[in-house]
Amino acid sequence: MDFRSAEVERAGRAVELSAKEFALLRCFVEHRGVVLSRDQLLNQVWGYDAMPLTRTVDVHVAGLRQKLEPDPHHPRFLLTVHGMGYKFVV
Repeated sequence: MDFRSAEVERAGRAVELSAKEFALLRCFVEHRGVVLSRDQLLNQVWGYDAMPLTRTVDVHVAGLRQKLEPDPHHPRFLLTVHGMGYKFVV
């Protein structure tokens, strides 16, 4: 991931991300290994407080998994921490 050029590669190939997906991935990379709640991600990436039932973060994480994980159904990098949120590990 190159922050300055806003480019992401996986296995040597460019990955097309939306601006919001890029911002979300950047947030994960900057907080590598830290569990981030949906509320924290909404605040940091979208800039607003969470609605109690919002699925915005979940949908965007699923999209990132589809684009970045070798097996999106068994993620190795963007992990769900049940009852808490998400964590990016390498």
